Amino acid sequence: MADPQNPIPNPTPVLERDQFAAFSKMTPLPRVDIDQPKYDQSTYVGRAKHFLLVTNPLNVLATNTKLEQARQIVLKYRAGKEVTECRTIEDVWKAKYLYDSAFHPETGDKQIIIGRMSAQMPMNMLITGGMMAFYKSTGAVVFWQWMNQTFNAIVNYTNRSGTSPLSNSQLLTSYCLATGGALATALSLNRAVKNMNPLVGRMVPLVAVAAANCINIPCMRMQEIRNGVVLLDEKNAEVGVSKKAACVGISAVIVSRICMALPGMTLTPMLMNLLERRGFLAKYPKSNAPIQTLFCGFVLIFATPLGCAFFKQRAAIKVASLEPEVRDNIEKKRPELDTVWYNKGL
Repeated sequence: MADPQNPIPNPTPVLERDQFAAFSKMTPLPRVDIDQPKYDQSTYVGRAKHFLLVTNPLNVLATNTKLEQARQIVLKYRAGKEVTECRTIEDVWKAKYLYDSAFHPETGDKQIIIGRMSAQMPMNMLITGGMMAFYKSTGAVVFWQWMNQTFNAIVNYTNRSGTSPLSNSQLLTSYCLATGGALATALSLNRAVKNMNPLVGRMVPLVAVAAANCINIPCMRMQEIRNGVVLLDEKNAEVGVSKKAACVGISAVIVSRICMALPGMTLTPMLMNLLERRGFLAKYPKSNAPIQTLFCGFVLIFATPLGCAFFKQRAAIKVASLEPEVRDNIEKKRPELDTVWYNKGL
């Protein structure tokens, strides 16, 4: 039994801070493919964890110095060089997700700050809050729907393909059609529901946003609808090009975008309707816009990554369900293939 006056010394020596730093530099970091997501993308939970990191709004606050440091870490690690700034592979992953939040994945250019995925929550919080709070005024409807589609255009331009860039005419066409569709939907529905339950009127912005997404996304990806998307086998070798896969992928993106907006734009009206019935808004009329905006922001923190995770980025489609000429070509060259994959997009 140990003597409490003379305890047994710790057999494991404790490294001093400078010794630990020297030890860390001598220990090579494990090699992983940081250009693939950190979490398993075959499960919904894995995809949700991945997008929680991708859309982390705190990354918007990162300084240019911090972003450049993250870029250097990623470039050095990719090149197989020693990364003295990182002690563990987790440090590398943190730098990679910070890098991905600000730099274009294909060109490597720094993106416009409000067009980054990490800006989705704060920007949508302000815009959605504005649409929900001022849905009755025609002028406010026009302003906030215009703001929403302007933001969407910036996001689409910022995240455009580096190998097949979006033309200015495509961007302008999409912007005009989506803005016009959203405005027409919102203004006509506002007239139709004027004498209905107030809760129904509060749902009008959601319908307008859904209509705009149904117009905006296909317009922005018209090249894929016309020319098709590349189909890959399990080893990422190209096996064909399909227009049907493009349409399926774009449809999934539309559903995801609407699902991202759905929680905030349904729960917020229900909350405000409850506060209105209990007399809270009559007592504190100036609290209307702040409550809706902050509540939308809280919901969007979770709704954005969870909505992105509904469908796999690397989507699968059965060869038998492809258009006849594409199906026949694959079955002739690769008869063993039952399923092929393609990039769905975001």
